[in-house]
Amino acid sequence: MGRGPSIEGRKNAEDARARKIFTKLIREITIAARNGGDPSTNARLRMGVDKALSANMSKDTIERAIKRGSGADGADNMQELRYEGYGPAGVALIIDCMTDNPVRTVADVRHALSKNGGNLGTSGSVAFQFARTGELVVDTGAAGAEDRVLEIALEAGADDVQSEAGTSTVLCAPDQFEAVKQALTAAGFAPSRADVVMRPENRVAVSGEAAETLVDLLEWLEELDDVQEVYHNAALPAA
Repeated sequence: MGRGPSIEGRKNAEDARARKIFTKLIREITIAARNGGDPSTNARLRMGVDKALSANMSKDTIERAIKRGSGADGADNMQELRYEGYGPAGVALIIDCMTDNPVRTVADVRHALSKNGGNLGTSGSVAFQFARTGELVVDTGAAGAEDRVLEIALEAGADDVQSEAGTSTVLCAPDQFEAVKQALTAAGFAPSRADVVMRPENRVAVSGEAAETLVDLLEWLEELDDVQEVYHNAALPAA
C-alpha cells in the first residue's frame, strides 16, 4: 500500500504556508507604515499589526516591517497594484498585489487567468460590483449569543449582521471597523476573522466544471508571491 506524506513532508508544507502568510503580512505592514508608523493613529497599520499578532508573528519582525515602511530602515520600493478581470462563467475578480516588479506580476496574473478560462479586464470593469466593507466573523454557537452580537454590533455602528450555523458575520463601513471590533471583543466575542474586504454586492451561482476550474484559478492566484488578496462574486457549492 502507498503511504501518505511523511511527518517531515507535512511539516515542510506547513512551514512553507506559514512563511507565505508572514511574507504577505510583512508587505501589508510595510505599505501601511508609509502613512505613519504609529498604529494608534494609522488604522490600516493597526489592522495589519493585529493580523500579524494573530498569526503569531514576533514583535521584532513587526517592528522591522514598520521601520522599513516608514523609511527608518532603508528604502522600500514595493508598489500596490489592483487587477480586475473575469474567471470561468464570467465570475468577477479583483486581485490585489504588492510587488517590486510590476512587469513580472501582471505576466503571472495574466498567465493564471488564461490557463483557467479567465482574462484581465480594464480598470473599473468589475470594481463597481464590489463595496469596501468591514467584515468580522464571530462564533455565536452559545445560547443567546446571536442576539447579543446583533445588539452589540448595531450599537457600535455596524450596518448588518448575518447569522448562519453558529457563526455571525458582522458588516460595517470601513471607518466603523475598529469601533465595532473593540465593542465585540470587550463583550467577549473576539472575532475569529476581521478585515476590511472588497465584498460583492451580489453573488453568482457557479457549479460543475466551471466551479472546479474557478477553484483551481483562485488557488493558483493565491499561491503567487505578489498576490495579497483575491476577491470574487461567485457562490460556490459547499465543499
